[in-house]
Amino acid sequence: MEKTTRRNFVRFASAGLGAGLGAGRGIGLAMPQARKLAPKFELGMASYTFRAFNLEQTLAMTRKLGLRRICFKNFHLQLDATPEQIAAVVAKVKAAGLDLYAGGVIYMNNEAEVRQAFSYARAAGMGIIVGVPQHELLPLVNRMAAEHDIRVAVHNHGPTDKVYPTPESAYEKIRTLDRRIGLCIDAGHTKRSGIEPAADVERFADRLIDLHIKDVTAADASGTTCEIGRGVIDIPALLRSLVKIGYAGAVSLEHEKDEKDPLPGAAESIGYIRGFLAA
Repeated sequence: MEKTTRRNFVRFASAGLGAGLGAGRGIGLAMPQARKLAPKFELGMASYTFRAFNLEQTLAMTRKLGLRRICFKNFHLQLDATPEQIAAVVAKVKAAGLDLYAGGVIYMNNEAEVRQAFSYARAAGMGIIVGVPQHELLPLVNRMAAEHDIRVAVHNHGPTDKVYPTPESAYEKIRTLDRRIGLCIDAGHTKRSGIEPAADVERFADRLIDLHIKDVTAADASGTTCEIGRGVIDIPALLRSLVKIGYAGAVSLEHEKDEKDPLPGAAESIGYIRGFLAA
């Protein structure tokens, strides 16, 4: 019997693999080259990740992760801040080399809160409000979005939310409104509603303005945030869908785990995304 050398093993294994693929798919040994992803979107940070940290620490950690875009939760810029206070914070963001592209999640429960949200975003130079306006306030939000030329990305909050539990529930309310009104799909809350985020990204591509990316431990209301790649969301499928639709907005990490020490998990999550996109 011929001695099985490493060279022979590789030769026989390769031949067997090629034959198996050919028999199963009706093709020869030649296989198409995998197409490399070419994303138009940019990774960013939802500052809720650093809710236990001050402004300077948040900016420093965002830069440490190699991110450029940031969406501020009001921990880092209060909604009732004066124009002077807003200008001072914006100056720090710019000095850190970051783009304060959005604010949110901002809840809008009455007319005064709608007007405050738009004044706040305009003063800070934000192009997007990631918001949760009550349904009856959508006509006002629609008018103000057109008036200020600021986009509003309605954020879904999962199976226990009564206002916008899923992207579809938001889409049905805003689909006939001004094109400046769209969605911020939260990948985690979408999966907790039993929906694969990749599917809704494609279903509602025409209104996708922003996206909060995370992973969760379960596809139901019990699911909690975990490091990306360790949970139940098909992250590669989600990223492929974003590329497929030509999404060119921000994909901002919202890592809700480890409130007092989020940087390691955030770094692992961003590393997973970058690794997949580079593969």
